[in-house]
Amino acid sequence: MSRRRLDRRLRAPSILSHQVNNRMPHKILILPGDYIGPEIMTEAVKVLELFKAEGEALEWSFGHLGGAAYDAEGHPYPESTRQAARAADAILLGAVGGPKYDGLPRELRPERGLLGIRKDLNLFANLRPALAFEELAGASSLKKEIIAGLDILILRELTGDIYFGHPRGRRTTADGDEEGFDTMHYSVPEIERIARVGFEAARKRGKRLCSVDKENVLETSRLWREVVIRVAAEYPDVALSHQYVDNAAMQLLKNPKQFDVIVTGNLFGDILSDEASMLAGSIGMLPSASLDEHGKGMYEPIHGSAPDIAGQDKANPLATILSMAMMFKYTFDRLDLSKRIDAAVKQVLAAGHRTGDIAQAGEKIIGTREMGDAVVAMLVK
Repeated sequence: MSRRRLDRRLRAPSILSHQVNNRMPHKILILPGDYIGPEIMTEAVKVLELFKAEGEALEWSFGHLGGAAYDAEGHPYPESTRQAARAADAILLGAVGGPKYDGLPRELRPERGLLGIRKDLNLFANLRPALAFEELAGASSLKKEIIAGLDILILRELTGDIYFGHPRGRRTTADGDEEGFDTMHYSVPEIERIARVGFEAARKRGKRLCSVDKENVLETSRLWREVVIRVAAEYPDVALSHQYVDNAAMQLLKNPKQFDVIVTGNLFGDILSDEASMLAGSIGMLPSASLDEHGKGMYEPIHGSAPDIAGQDKANPLATILSMAMMFKYTFDRLDLSKRIDAAVKQVLAAGHRTGDIAQAGEKIIGTREMGDAVVAMLVK
């Protein structure tokens, strides 16, 4: 190992095991977002209010991101949000985007706000668990025996790859044809840091890491695999395997429990994590964390803004509430509060509470507000 690479390794803190001062108030920026975003965030805030009433040192403020930010300030990631996000210890995000904003120039679309805050805060490590709740086994499109006990962590690199690579754009060729082009790009340091997070996560779980790439086709993936193999030498207790992204997509449906931790790039991770979400029965059940090198994070459900049910008290708030559990675990180092939230959600499901997206035939369906109240009720027991 070169001295330069060793020095970089020694300087890099583990974002999965950092220490925080629990005596200081935890400052949270809440960005409800668009469509169902404010509805699901209202239910998450109920949990914060309960914890604060119990004496926890929590402070939160609200801001705009995405379409709501464009409506309020003319930009999907305005300067007011930028400053508030940098000052916060953690960010809770609802969901952004929707058809109202489809006609905007690309640089003003809600999604540019999401990409902007990720890049601005250097939130490079996206953790997306795919956990099959026993109570929802029947909601999955796969057989119960295939998903029973499923517990996968997909680690997606979030600030590089084709989403941020340059050059990109559209142009007219010499033949007069219009074409679009994007650039897939990764550097060695970018791959090293996400690989280490993957190995650290695997070390705390089942000690198995699968790196997903397209090494047989893409130069970017060839570099990715070479670097991951080099980093693996630092973690001899973790078993490393490799899969091409197309095979990994198939294996997630064929035999998902073969995976423990998956580490992959931005584009592949975007697709695979959404696929994995359906193994658990509903995209409305899965949280995510996006972390920087010091454990500061933005926490959000992986589902979208669901314009078709916005304002109808139908949205499932559990993924947002579970995202808050990840916030207490990874940024605030409060495993006790994180476990309380996780347990409350499981108790709610065991009691038969269901929003429409996770209800089976014959099960009673409740609304967004009632589901949030049910979680709080379990927390105070």
